[in-house]
Amino acid sequence: MSIEKQPVRVAKAAGFSVHLFTASGGAVAVLALYAAIERHFAICFAWLGLALFIDGIDGTLARAANVHETAATIDGVVLDLVIDFLTYVLVPVVALWRSDLMPTEASFWIGLVVVIASALYFADTRMKTDDLWFRGFPATWNILVLYLFVLRPPWVVSAAILLGATALMFAPAVFVHPLRVVRLRILTVAVTVAWFAFAALAIVDDLAPPIWIVAGLIATAAYFLALPLVRHSPWA
Repeated sequence: MSIEKQPVRVAKAAGFSVHLFTASGGAVAVLALYAAIERHFAICFAWLGLALFIDGIDGTLARAANVHETAATIDGVVLDLVIDFLTYVLVPVVALWRSDLMPTEASFWIGLVVVIASALYFADTRMKTDDLWFRGFPATWNILVLYLFVLRPPWVVSAAILLGATALMFAPAVFVHPLRVVRLRILTVAVTVAWFAFAALAIVDDLAPPIWIVAGLIATAAYFLALPLVRHSPWA
């Protein structure tokens, strides 16, 4: 091999390695799906947490490896959306269906609505704004369903939350991308890390954590829900 070609081959290997890393989320999704079917819900959300971590860093790795040039035969955006649909939508819906959070018939039909609406949302070219906020609820059902498992509201409340979030996917509202939105990025990343810690502790406690962990999950959720209010604020 000529010396001139070595850097090119290394760059291509790096690019395809990033795609492989993203694709590994598919295997994680299968493990999470199996756990959901078997009603091992804490294990299911542990796998979904790993998938969320992979999704959180693969974009940074892709940009560092310049995959658009070094591994251009694979569309990283499409690959990411495929894996996200499995881990953000399909697995949480199955976990909800297999759980006792609501009557089976209700979770089944609501799950179908969620999956259909989410498929449309994932294919919407207006999913993100120019300043990288999500337009509408970003179909993070893995997170929303985790909260339902931890908080366990009455099933009619859970049903209303799920249907409301489905409608919000197509509403003229924005939700923050915790790693890419520039405004308050350092604080938002710090809160994201705190949320991961609280969620991990809740999973370790078999989704029945003590009140201080529940309070942490609620406080971090409140921060993210309040962020759109300062999107155009000159003081933030």
